[in-house]
Amino acid sequence: MQTALADFIRDTPDGREADTILRSCVHCGFCTATCPTYQLLGDEQDSPRGRIYLIKEVLEGNEVTGKTRTHLDRCLTCRSCETTCPSGVQYGRLLDIGRQVVEKRAPRPLAMRAQRWLIREGLLARPLFGGALAIGRALKPLLPAGLRARIPDARPSGTWPPARHPRKMLALDSCVQGALAPGIDAALARVLDRIGISLVQVPAGGCCGALPYHLSGEARAVALVKRNIDAWWPHIERDAAAIVVTASGCGVMVKDYGHLLRLDPDYAEKAKRISDLARDPVEVVGAEWPRIAPKIAMDVGSQKVAFHSPCSLQHGMKLKGRVEEILHALGLELTPVADPHLCCGSAGTYSIFQPELSRELKANKLAALEAGRPDLIATANIGCLAHLADGAQRPVRHWIELLDARMLGGERAPS
Repeated sequence: MQTALADFIRDTPDGREADTILRSCVHCGFCTATCPTYQLLGDEQDSPRGRIYLIKEVLEGNEVTGKTRTHLDRCLTCRSCETTCPSGVQYGRLLDIGRQVVEKRAPRPLAMRAQRWLIREGLLARPLFGGALAIGRALKPLLPAGLRARIPDARPSGTWPPARHPRKMLALDSCVQGALAPGIDAALARVLDRIGISLVQVPAGGCCGALPYHLSGEARAVALVKRNIDAWWPHIERDAAAIVVTASGCGVMVKDYGHLLRLDPDYAEKAKRISDLARDPVEVVGAEWPRIAPKIAMDVGSQKVAFHSPCSLQHGMKLKGRVEEILHALGLELTPVADPHLCCGSAGTYSIFQPELSRELKANKLAALEAGRPDLIATANIGCLAHLADGAQRPVRHWIELLDARMLGGERAPS
């Protein structure tokens, strides 16, 4: 693709990166076949190829309108197109640059900016979000059926083993997951404890930064990223072997810290080190499988599981098929799932800002997941878990909870 970027961005780091990405696109259109929004809407401008053209027009200095922003907003950032693309176009990075430029050149109406700020800050404020969730759970029997279904029941998290082993890994002290499902990290802590690894919480950390980064709050996101680096760094210098992130959506963000802060003289080197140490649980479990396998109880009965691979796991981190291998090794029967590459419609706050598209994507995904009549649905990201649970006919669990429940020598995960 030929480009002629405008003066305002041509010689900037973002401009040079965008130019390289744009020039790598050969217009083949393979991406349209795997784009969820294009499959639903059939509009070229709601496909990766169409959005690439829109971003190109913006970066070349052409008029930016609300219509441009609408088509970019409709993108789930699922990055399925990256998995499909034969040319290796880094669409996700280009979209981040394009969205930031559009935000500046065509500001949203005040009411829309206020809504995004309130949702962003409300989710980031853990005491506020946790308190609202607790009130919602207490009043759940009195709420309308539609709203009642959206409030997940509290489940006991079980014990978190003390840090007693010389080998240690750090856990991301996440914002939303910590309130919705604290048992996920606790389950991972128990799994690792049984093989001689302590999972350590670092309270001074917090949100990975993805939430504000994708809600017009890049400066806020950078501040959160630096806060995490500052909190983790003493542990990394001392003895931490990895940073394990049980929410794959957050994991993609943490693995991107090095790129995000590559130009920051004070944080670039540390951020790269953090990215190098970031691990999804499936990477840790896979590496430790020779020590985990002997502790698996294979006589606990058969169970049919439908696995939903989050976009952040299979497209963002390129870990497609890894969890499924482990679930199979646990003695679980995996049911077939049609179109496993397609997004469930959660996509962070997408379900809030694009409710109609999100609902349609969720309905399609649940139909695919439940077609094989599984006993339960497993996934690897809190956003997908909460989104699918609102409508699923079966329990939805993080896959690490299933591993915890099948390991010998410790407390079983809640069912």
